[in-house]
Order: sequence, then C-alpha cells, then structure tokens
Amino acid sequence: MTESYAASVVGASGFTGGELLRLLYGHPNVDVVQATSRSYENKTVGSVHPNLRGMDLRFSDPDDLESVDVLFACTPHGVSMERIDSFREAAGTVVDLSADFRLDTEAEYDEWYDGHDRPELLADAEYALPELNRENLPGAELIASGGCNATAAILGLKPLFDADVLSGGERIVVDVKVGSSEGGAGGGEASSHPERSGVVRPYAPTGHRHEAEIEAFLGTGVSFSAHAVDMTRGASATCHVYPDDPVSTGDLWTAYRGSYAEEPFVRIVSGGSGVYRYPEPKAVAGSNHAEVGFELDPRNGRIVVFSAIDNMMKGSAGQAVHAANVALGLEETAGLEFAGLHPVGAP
Repeated sequence: MTESYAASVVGASGFTGGELLRLLYGHPNVDVVQATSRSYENKTVGSVHPNLRGMDLRFSDPDDLESVDVLFACTPHGVSMERIDSFREAAGTVVDLSADFRLDTEAEYDEWYDGHDRPELLADAEYALPELNRENLPGAELIASGGCNATAAILGLKPLFDADVLSGGERIVVDVKVGSSEGGAGGGEASSHPERSGVVRPYAPTGHRHEAEIEAFLGTGVSFSAHAVDMTRGASATCHVYPDDPVSTGDLWTAYRGSYAEEPFVRIVSGGSGVYRYPEPKAVAGSNHAEVGFELDPRNGRIVVFSAIDNMMKGSAGQAVHAANVALGLEETAGLEFAGLHPVGAP
C-alpha cells in the first residue's frame, strides 16, 4: 500500500503556489487537501491556474488552516515568520518558500533584509537544496527553500569547493539573467510584457539579497549582479572564477562528476555538440533539472562556470517538493519526473 500524506499550500494563487499545486496534483504520495488565498477565496483553483482545471479544489481562507502532514508556504517575505506558529501547529513538516528562514543568523537578516521577528527559530530551519543539505533533511520539521538566483549560483560553484579547486577568498563574479516570473504574479510594471520585451536590464547590479545566501552556503564572498531578460521562466548564471592555482580541464571534469554523477536532477553540459552546448534555461523549462557546465580560460587564469534552472521549479516549487520528499522518506524523484519540453517558445 502506497503511503499518502495530506498537504496544504498557503498562498496558492501565485505563480509559485500554482507550480506547487501542479506538482503535488501529480504526486503519487501526496493528497492536496487545502489551497489558500485571501483574494480568491471560494473560487476554484482552475479559475486562477487554467492548467489545473481538472483539480477539484477551491481556495480557502488562510486563517482557517486544516491539519495536514506537510504545509507549503508560498507567502511574501515577512509573512511566514509572523505565522510560523500556526503553520507548525497545522503540520508536522513546514516548507517555507519565502526568504524568512534561509539565513542562519539574526545579524544577516538585519544586514540584508529588515530584521527578523523569530530569530530563535533560524537554527531549527534546514536549507531545502538536497544537493547541498541532503543529510540534514530526513525528519526536518522546518525547511527553507532556496532563492532561485542563489540556487543557480550555488549549484554551479559548489563542485569547485567540494574538490578544493577553490578554498575561499578567491575572486568570484556571478552574473544571473532571470525571467519575469521571478517577480511573482504581482510583479508590477517592470515584469509586464511591454516593458520586459526585448530587454537585458540590470536590476540589481550590486547588493542583491541572494548574495547573502550564496556567501552563507559557499563560505566565501562573491560579487553578484542580476539582469532581467525577455523570458518568462528561467535563471541563467555565469560565474567568473579566478583560482589561486592552475587548473586543468580534467580537474574540472573530475570535480563536477564527483559532485553530481549520482544526483538525479543535475546534468553536466559542457561544450558538447549540437545547438545547446552549455547550460540553457530553455532546455530545462518546466522540469526540476539543473544544468551546470564550465569552460577553462588558461590565458587569463579564469574558470567560466555556467548554470541554468527553471526558476519556478529547481529554484522554487520543485526544490521544495524534492526537499519534502527527502524529509518524509519518500522517493526523491516522486512527482518530479517530468523531463521538460523541446522545442518550446518563450520558456
């Protein structure tokens, strides 16, 4: 008999909430019993997410939480820390997709955000990215899903630290291009099609909050910039790394295979044949896969690292489901087997 877990999605009318509902709707071990939205209370899920018209569920008031096994919170920053007691009372496992529990210390939230209302809980939270934190996820009761930009950068750079190609202190420059869905369903004028179309727009040349996340989990400083580009889904990170000691292409292959050969959702794509020779958001659109790759520039002593994810999936909802699978002792790939589409239009 297949074990089944009851789940709720708080803030289910947004883009991330819709992706979570889509994944959980097809999950063999999860039964979605509640989806909350203040704006769309009593309306069907399919009226907001047309791809889910077959889902027999209506939005309910987020103040009336049902008792479930796992609760996914897709709320704006600041909401989860305010409501965390009610979330934990409703569910044995809480997966928060906001930034409220991603960082380790109150001082980091003072520096990068606007403080934290429940700093005593930060030590209880486990970072959701299984490739980084798998050993701490089984049985976790509070899980913090990573930011999409940080996820792309961390996945690209992590093998270099695992293999001691980098030790910390080296110069690292991270440039991320992201799609409009990162701004959410209420992203505003900058995310609207007329303003987004055709652009490569720097929107966070310095000081992006995900920089703190990258530094916290890689243990070193990075110089981070982000650009808004004309795509709906996707995050593409290009990282320029300057190691202290010479590195060969063979060293890099050893490092990346050592980190990811057994990972179900990471593909190494580095200079092969065909059109998609390096990691490309279009190639992973709709899937929980990440692509990582690299190129060596011996003339300048530089490693160029590439990483591509669907920001709504590996950078958000897919990562949350993957982490929940590990926490609950389920098959890691459950509900996440979709391989993506090709060809597609705007990803």
